[in-house]
Amino acid sequence: MNSMTAFARREKTAENMTVSVEIKGCNSRFLEVFVHAPGYLRGFEKNVREQIAALCGRGRVDVYISVKEHNAAFAVTVNAQAAKAYRDAVDSLAQELGMDEKIGIAALLKMEGVMQTESKAAGEELYWKEIEPALKDALEDFCAERRREGEHTKADILKSLELIELSHKAVSSFAPVIEKSIKENVRARFYECVGDEVAENRVLAEIASLLLKYTIAEELSRLASHLGEFRVQAGGNARPGKMLDFLCQEINREVNTIGSKSSVYEVSSEVVTMKEALENIREQLKNVE
Repeated sequence: MNSMTAFARREKTAENMTVSVEIKGCNSRFLEVFVHAPGYLRGFEKNVREQIAALCGRGRVDVYISVKEHNAAFAVTVNAQAAKAYRDAVDSLAQELGMDEKIGIAALLKMEGVMQTESKAAGEELYWKEIEPALKDALEDFCAERRREGEHTKADILKSLELIELSHKAVSSFAPVIEKSIKENVRARFYECVGDEVAENRVLAEIASLLLKYTIAEELSRLASHLGEFRVQAGGNARPGKMLDFLCQEINREVNTIGSKSSVYEVSSEVVTMKEALENIREQLKNVE
């Protein structure tokens, strides 16, 4: 079982550059990969996404890649036409507003598209040659952290599941008591109303009707099946998050039905315990892949 929440960072220093790769993960219903890197590294985004997808089934994964080049040469270009267009626009606005306002050269250089820099220190192949090892190491740390956190989450989930199983066992022991109480109450009401002239067939028909309405045997059976399947998925499915979430819905349905059918205090108390444990499981599953 893996958690979707994790963090890893690796840095690699070569002769010409220092590469830093940082990976952050959090929960999400589907796999979402976001690569944050300088524009000249956009060509590597597909490679990064493919490596993340090979290791992660779902969750939001943010990858931050930065490169600091040593003694790098830069080409600086200025788009004079863009600067002139900005100046003319400001002059026109100032004239329209009746203001004597001029834009300075420093402000113009900050405008988008006016000044551009381009590194000439390395080609794409050299960048990827240095980035890939750092990315691989960061991914190994990231996955190890996901596994470690996932094992802690699994332990907490199974503790809560055990509470539900114990409550299920306790409620099961009350099922015969509930049925016996229904039978005795029906007979008592009949004899109270008609005395010894009561028809046995009529009594049995009424008992059958009430048992159908209030017995919890079927709910207990289905609940046991769901709990067993939950353990199987938690122990054997590498990415059980969605399946376990579905099973929680089914478990919750059976627990609610048991609670609505039974008026026995002990059963109601166990239902509350099961709901609290199930809510804890559902919260934990938000971070399970």
